[in-house]
Order: sequence, then C-alpha cells, then structure tokens
Amino acid sequence: MAQDSMPKDSLAADPAAFAARVLDPIRAVVGERGIITDPGAMQPFMESWRDGWVGRSPLVVLPDSTEALAAVVRICAETRTPIVPQGGNTGLTGASQPHADGSEIVVSTNRLNRIREIDIDNDTMTVEAGCILANIQTAARDVGRLFPMSLAAEGSCQIGGNIATNAGGVQVVRYGNMRNLVAGLEVVLPDGRIWDGLRGLRKDNAGYDMKQIFIGSEGTLGIVTAAVLKLSPLPRATATALVAVSAPSDAVDLLSRAKGMVGDRIVTFELIQRLCIDVARRHVPDVPDPLGDRYPWYVLVELADQDSGDRLAGMLEGILEAALEAGEVLDGVVAASKAQADGLWRIREGIPEGQKREGVSYKHDVSVPISKVARFLARTDAALERAFPGIRPFSFGHLGDGNIHYNPIQAEDGDPAEWRARLAAVNAIVHDIVVDLGGSISAEHGIGRLRIDEMPRYKSPVELDMMAALKRAFDPHNIMNPGKILRGDG
Repeated sequence: MAQDSMPKDSLAADPAAFAARVLDPIRAVVGERGIITDPGAMQPFMESWRDGWVGRSPLVVLPDSTEALAAVVRICAETRTPIVPQGGNTGLTGASQPHADGSEIVVSTNRLNRIREIDIDNDTMTVEAGCILANIQTAARDVGRLFPMSLAAEGSCQIGGNIATNAGGVQVVRYGNMRNLVAGLEVVLPDGRIWDGLRGLRKDNAGYDMKQIFIGSEGTLGIVTAAVLKLSPLPRATATALVAVSAPSDAVDLLSRAKGMVGDRIVTFELIQRLCIDVARRHVPDVPDPLGDRYPWYVLVELADQDSGDRLAGMLEGILEAALEAGEVLDGVVAASKAQADGLWRIREGIPEGQKREGVSYKHDVSVPISKVARFLARTDAALERAFPGIRPFSFGHLGDGNIHYNPIQAEDGDPAEWRARLAAVNAIVHDIVVDLGGSISAEHGIGRLRIDEMPRYKSPVELDMMAALKRAFDPHNIMNPGKILRGDG
C-alpha cells in the first residue's frame, strides 16, 4: 500500500488532483457506465429516503463485478480515499450517506445484481449484494422454497445492505435475522483483497466464523459483494389473526401460550398500541379497524406450516379460545381469506407512514428480553410523561423477539420546533431504561451516524476496545465508511 496520501478534504478542494489520482484510474476500471459525477444524477445517492440524512461526494462508482469493485477499493486504499458503501439506500441511521464535506466517494452495489446459483438439495441460494430482497424472495418461491427475510423496504432494499445492518423484520420470531440466514459471504476488504467465503455449509468449525464479523458491520470493515443464503421449505398455508389485549403483559402471556401449543409455527407476533391504529387510519387509505370496540393494545399473529389452511386456522382458533378463557385476550378476529389477512396486515404496514405524517416523533429501535417488554413500556411511558407532559406513547413492533419500535409523538397542540429540541433528552430517558433492563439501543437498524455518540454511554470500555481493535485490524487507514459506528479510527 502506498505511503503517500491525499488530504481528507482534497476531494472537494482540489478537483484536478482528485481526477488524476482517483477519478481517472477508477474510470479506467469501470468505464463511463460505472461512474456518476453530475451533481443532479448523484443526488439520489446523497440523501436518505427518510429522516433527512444528506451528504456530498464528487463521485459515485457502480462496479459491475466483484473484481472491478476490488480494483476500485485498491485505488482508494493507495490514495487513502474514504469510501461509503451503499446498497438500496433504505437505511434509517445515516450509515449509507456520505458526510457533508465531500471527502468520500460512494461505491454502489446497484449493478452487482445477479443470482449466481440456486442449490435446491442444499437449500441455499448464492446472490450478489445488489439483488433486491423482493426479487430474492420471488426466485426462492419459483423453486418451491422460502427466503424468509421480510420487511417494509423489501421492494427496494438490497441484500448486501440487509447483511451489513443485520436486518430483522416481521418473521424473526421463527427464522431469525440475517445472522441466521447467511451461510457464506464474499467480501472486498479495505486493502482491495477479495475474501471468498461463499461456502454453503451448515457446519464449519475450522477456525473463526469470519462471516459473522461482517454481518452487522455497516460497511466499516469491508464491502459485501455476494452471499450464500439459507432457504427454508415454502409453507403451504398461513393463518392470521388480530386480537385485542388489555396490556402488554397479556400479550407476553399469549405469546408463551402460543409457543406451548404450536411451537415454531408462529412466524409473526406483532404488538400494536391503539394510537398506532388511529394514526394509520387518519393518514393512510384503506387501513381497517376490524374489531367492533376500541382496545388499548392489539397483537397481529400469523402461523405458517405445511399443514392445510383449515387445520392451521383451527390451531390458531384453539390458541385464542384458551386465551379468552384465561383472560389474556379481550376480542379477536381470525382472517377467513387472504383478502382479510391482507387487510389485517395493512394495519401494521400503515403505521410507519401514518406516524411520519402525524408530527414530531422520537424513533427508537430497541430490544429488551421478552419477559421485560411490559416493564420497559410502563417505566418509559411514565418517565416521559413526567418529563414532557402531553407526549403521546406510540409503540409497536416485534414482540416475538423483544424488538419494540418505541416512537412517542409530540403533544397534539405542541409546537414542532420545541418538541424537536427535546430529542436528546427523550433519547437519554428511553435508552437508559432499555440498558438498565439488559436491552440494546439498536435492535435491527444499526448505529450508523444516528447513535454513534451514544455508544460510549451504553457500551462498556472493554466492548468498545474490542470493536476498535477489529476496525484497526481490518481498516488501519480508516477509509471504509469512516465516522459510522465508531468515532475516528477507533
């Protein structure tokens, strides 16, 4: 690796030097189709789809092969040019946007979008990082298999980004998050070498499990270029219900009951506060309110299996009947058709859009042990009401794995500017309680830039030292997505 380096701000300050040392060599590797320098054409790569993350860069690079991407990274390593890896740009923490100083180039995986292999007997699929999640789901269904990762952005997010953020979604309760769904990886390291770990093995105890180092690393240790994904049997039937409960503790009891009665047939178990439904119905078309009365809390539950639909629906009805007798459930409806099931799902899917239109909200993607979810909600609601009278609790999410989207909304008659100024104080209250209960301040969205300043408060010095040591070992010159997860070079 060359020892001379380009000053951090020279990409913006000295265009001629940047062109000669970085742009022209990269153009020679990827061709004109593989670069974007026009500010207007680059703009979609500079800003996030939500929450206002905006940056600036002199160059977006779109390699069409792992080898080309590796050559680009080698040029950046030699010139000490910082890189921001970017997939579908659907993240929520600012991890995939460059900083505002124009000191970084963006390397997009958009053109790495091939499905390389489907191995039916091994139940694996090898895909490139730029493959859209929904296309992977479709390719799996076409051969009678299921790729179970499912989340709101699946029509535009890319599998490389899902891996880089260790994505979760609505079926983690049965299938796990990305850490559970990846058998092998191909990664371009910060010095431009290619690590070929595309092994579709369920068992490999020959040394460290290197793929897990890169899953959830948010592009700070290398760029994922391909992955071997684990497939599952395609369920023949599903059964979906929306039930009302009086409190989150009853929802936890219902989850325990359901696990005992049907085991891993539970694929979804979503907790929804009543205000979430009201907000979704107020701002999003065609969101139903299927129960006759209003209740404080709801659970969206779905089972899936190889059994017939009638048998599965009977299992779900049996769970709800037993829960009604035990006083855990107040009311409920089991979908009698796919159209009715889709209507129940519209409630859950309409919540984020409704919330965005309701006013200032404080978004927290947190997790606590399932046994402590009810305690977390009660403690945090009370603490925020004491500190900020009129704040509206707004909670929903994946109760089945303890991941709650705790997103309180400003008072109805409050001034948005005043409520925005309270963000840091609200975060501190919420996250202090989360960590006190043994939880995490980021369940599935990652740290990025959003939570980077909170890491020293909630991670032990030992853990931060281990993370920094990894960063230094893989990326000693701090060119790979700098300023994300950890400050400085670790």
